[in-house]
Amino acid sequence: MKRILLLISMGCCAMSLSAQNFTTKKEVIKDLRTANDYFMAKWPDPVKTIITNKERPANIWTRGVYYEGLMAFYKIDKQKRYYDYAVEWGEKHSWKPVRGDVYTRHADNQNCGMTYIDLYRIDPKPERIDAIKKNIDSVINSGRFNDWTWIDAIQMAMPIFLKLGVTYNDTKYFDYMYKMYHHCKYVEGGGLWNAKDQLWWRDKDFVPPYKEPNGEDCYWSRGNGWVIAALALVLQELPKTDPHYGEYLDDFKKMSEALVPLQRTDGFWNVSLHDPNNYGGKEASGTALFVYGMAWGVNNGYLDAKTYLPVIERGWKAITKESLQPNGFLGYLQSTGKEPKDGQPVTVDKQPDFEDYGLGCVLLAGTEIFKLVK
Repeated sequence: MKRILLLISMGCCAMSLSAQNFTTKKEVIKDLRTANDYFMAKWPDPVKTIITNKERPANIWTRGVYYEGLMAFYKIDKQKRYYDYAVEWGEKHSWKPVRGDVYTRHADNQNCGMTYIDLYRIDPKPERIDAIKKNIDSVINSGRFNDWTWIDAIQMAMPIFLKLGVTYNDTKYFDYMYKMYHHCKYVEGGGLWNAKDQLWWRDKDFVPPYKEPNGEDCYWSRGNGWVIAALALVLQELPKTDPHYGEYLDDFKKMSEALVPLQRTDGFWNVSLHDPNNYGGKEASGTALFVYGMAWGVNNGYLDAKTYLPVIERGWKAITKESLQPNGFLGYLQSTGKEPKDGQPVTVDKQPDFEDYGLGCVLLAGTEIFKLVK
């Protein structure tokens, strides 16, 4: 009996190791460098304004998400040029939210503060954190907590509250970010979280009676990706003694569970999670965010490896074998928007209106894949 149990144990171990050998740490670094070098070469000046349908500052949310990914990548590939690129970005924007508006309440405009805080933690110069702390303090002092009216805001701003709370050892930031999260989850539009399907409606415009063409609820891939990534970011640092830690973890697990059967056979997720025929096709940004969340969950023991490793493997292979091109360009990225029809068609060679946020999502995913593989 002991011999049988030993063989079973060895077999399970071999399966686990095999499942985590779908790439190597060296290959992950190579892929991430390819994608990141393409972007840094294209945008050597980190404050050059972004011109699409109009001109925008270079620290809007799309670029903030990129730097979020770059700071994660910097932890596993300690190249000074990454750090310098991020510092120059912060310095030339005076370490302030978008357009220098210190007291903005809009989560998109606050997103750059996430990287400012990370850079402050590396080199605690007061100017790096002063404006974003004033910004969030003003939100808290207002007593109003209904700003997050769309689920993207959870990722754009929630980790900032978390990082300030940890940095200053002050639970007021944790308490207030829960008030904001609670409003988005349970109050906004009647509540944007659907406990039945364990997914989120993007905003009140998509709460039923709104339906997809096939009669299902509309769950936008990247929108749900923002939430699962934010929950992973929050759970990384939030003290487990926080009264809402269990709820965040439960939401994270439920979302992960709901996403598994929705993955395409090629490893991607569709832009519409419950209607594969409504602008169906490969989409890399939502896929990268799901891979990031699930890989983090497995790495930290919150998600069952046997269940999630095959899903993670398929997703990462889809990103690196199909989305990532030899020159570093990322294909199959849906442009900015809020629903499946936006930014279409999504093809391998179509350049989205912004290339930065998709890369940020891939860098986040890759850093967790790096930790996952043996």
